Amino acid sequence: MIFIRSIFFNIWFFGISTLSILLLVLTLPLPRAVLNKGFKVWMTLVMGGMRVLVGLSYEVRGRENIPVGPALYSSKHQSAWDTGIFFLLLEDASFVLKKELLSIPLYGLLLKKDKMVAIDREGGGLALRQLVRDSQAVIEDGRQLVIFPEGTRSQPGAKLPYHPGIAAIYKKTGVPVIPVALNSGLFWGRRSFDKKPGKIIIEFLPPLIPGMERKTFIAELESRVEKASNRLISEASNV
Repeated sequence: MIFIRSIFFNIWFFGISTLSILLLVLTLPLPRAVLNKGFKVWMTLVMGGMRVLVGLSYEVRGRENIPVGPALYSSKHQSAWDTGIFFLLLEDASFVLKKELLSIPLYGLLLKKDKMVAIDREGGGLALRQLVRDSQAVIEDGRQLVIFPEGTRSQPGAKLPYHPGIAAIYKKTGVPVIPVALNSGLFWGRRSFDKKPGKIIIEFLPPLIPGMERKTFIAELESRVEKASNRLISEASNV
């Protein structure tokens, strides 16, 4: 049954995504705010299809920890789901993403128009400095910047090293960092065709205030995100 429902959802997901990209390309000459609203509609359709076709819903915890205005969101990354939900939960989200995504036909144009922060993962120190400059521009524009500090998706319960970019952005921008925990990989796995019914939980944790020493900041960020994500995984596994 899961396989059959996953077939229908994947047809819906790729179909609605293709149509959305084609329509959103038409907004390129218009103000960026139009594109941002379009992304929200696209993700609303994806989440609706997920709920109806798979039986997979989601719950948001810690909304009181989402500040008004610019902030840095440092999230666990287990699933493609994670890259869509922030469009719905934040007012005007930008993402730190690998520069290769900008080369995808049409979709890459949308990412550039929406001023996503692209990073060359092989670029060393020059790439890190450019990352910080571009991130600062997003924050100065009053937006919310989402970063996945592990740099790639991980399996539920696994922990990858946190890249130094998050600490550099934290130091430069001087805005609160909101740690984000989730358990999405239990239901929408990394490179997995099957989508499982249930409830994804995403939790916004209390912010880390500006001005912390680098090592202290990284240690506290990792501790909060990993402990909370493991708690959410355990909670879902015991249902």
